[in-house]
Amino acid sequence: MSTSTYAVRDGMTMLRRDLRRMRRYPSLTLSVVALPILMLLLFVYVFGEALGSGIGLDSGSARGEYTNYVTPGIILMAVTTCAVATAVAVCTDMTEGIINRFRTMDIARSAVLTGHVVAGVIQCMITLALVTGVALLVGFRPDAGVVEWLAAIGLLMLLAFALTWISAAIGLNSPTVEAASNTPVPLTFLPFLGSAVVTPDSMPTGLRWFAEYQPFTPITETLRGLLLGSGIGNDGWIALAWCVGLALLGYLWARSLYTREAAR
Repeated sequence: MSTSTYAVRDGMTMLRRDLRRMRRYPSLTLSVVALPILMLLLFVYVFGEALGSGIGLDSGSARGEYTNYVTPGIILMAVTTCAVATAVAVCTDMTEGIINRFRTMDIARSAVLTGHVVAGVIQCMITLALVTGVALLVGFRPDAGVVEWLAAIGLLMLLAFALTWISAAIGLNSPTVEAASNTPVPLTFLPFLGSAVVTPDSMPTGLRWFAEYQPFTPITETLRGLLLGSGIGNDGWIALAWCVGLALLGYLWARSLYTREAAR
């Protein structure tokens, strides 16, 4: 077998290990799913009427229209929430000594991180399916065709891949599991500082500038445009650029940290 074939085989072995661990310890997965669902219910049933009217939606059906507006943002929040699970899993491996055992075995060095990242993306897509299902139950009515749905899923998978690499690096860089679970939390709420729940036009000047130029705003607008049938303009290319850039940053950061740890 070639070196790349061995690496793929070892990566699949690590992936099966991570998926089994997710199945045996479902509490973290349940917490990852629960937070975006609770936030969706909060914004639809508690704040929906007021926020919908506040951003200029039809006052006669503000809650229904606001459900369509906020759901793409909550879906992105679900992606960011999954980052916590990957950071915790990687940090657990690093602090419990299993990584040192893997280093004594004849496996590809990249297999450990690859298994964590692919498992994290799979966990994220399951979470997104559940959150989207709840959104449909509470009144989300997308106007997307097959092509738009495929494009939206592709964008979410790319974002999940990027954030999972970043969270893997956070897990490698964290001294304790507690630190690994807390460090990615700002990512969870970053979409709220964009256009996830209100339009940037309604924000103060400084916050509006941040909302317009942070990565989650074009990603939110692209996802909203794909699911609701509105135009995405240049946001699509900007969103793809951000996702690719974040993925590259996370991969290089994680690889550097893992190589440094291996050299000790």
